[in-house]
Amino acid sequence: MSAESRRHWVRWFVDYSALAIFLVAFFLTGRDLTKATWALVAGSALALVVGIAVERRVAPFPAIAGGAALVFGGLTLVFDDPRFLKIKPTVMNGIFGLALLSGIALRKNPLKLILGDSLRMPDEIWRRLTIRYALMFLALAGLNEAVWRTQSDSVWVLFRFPGLSILMVLFTFSQLPLLMRYMKAEDLPPPPTE
Repeated sequence: MSAESRRHWVRWFVDYSALAIFLVAFFLTGRDLTKATWALVAGSALALVVGIAVERRVAPFPAIAGGAALVFGGLTLVFDDPRFLKIKPTVMNGIFGLALLSGIALRKNPLKLILGDSLRMPDEIWRRLTIRYALMFLALAGLNEAVWRTQSDSVWVLFRFPGLSILMVLFTFSQLPLLMRYMKAEDLPPPPTE
C-alpha cells in the first residue's frame, strides 16, 4: 500500500471511525444511548491518537470534531443526560455556519483559506460558495434540532450517522458544477487509457 493510500485510509478512520463505533454500539447495546456514548468517547480518543501517531500532526478538522465528541460525550456521561450529545451537531454546525458568515462580514474568504491554492476562483465566487456552505451548516443545525426533538433515539442516531454525512456529500456534489469551472487542470484526474 502506497504512503498516499495509507494516508487516505488514516484520514477516513480519523474522520468516521468514532461515529461508526457509536452507531454499532448503539444497536449492539439494545439502543442504549449512554453505553453508545462511552463507545463514542473511546472511539474519538482512539481516532485522535491514531491520527497523531500516523500523520505526526493534529489535523484541524478531526481535532475539532474529536474534541467536540469528547466534550459533549463527556457532558452526557457526567450529567447522565443524552441531550448534550444530541445538541452537538446543532452547536458544531451552527458554529461552522456562523464562522463562515462572520468571515464574509469581515471581507475574508474562509473557504479560500481552507482550500488553499487547489481552486483559483474570483473573490465573488469564493464569497458565493462560502455563503452556500454557511447556509448549509445552519440548515443542518436546524434539521438536527427538529430530528432529535421529534424522533426516537434510533432515528436520531441514524440521522446523525450516516444521515448528516450523506447530506453533506450530496450538498458538496451539488456545488461541483461551480467548482469544476475553476479547478486547475493538474488537479483533475488523468483521462482513462485503453
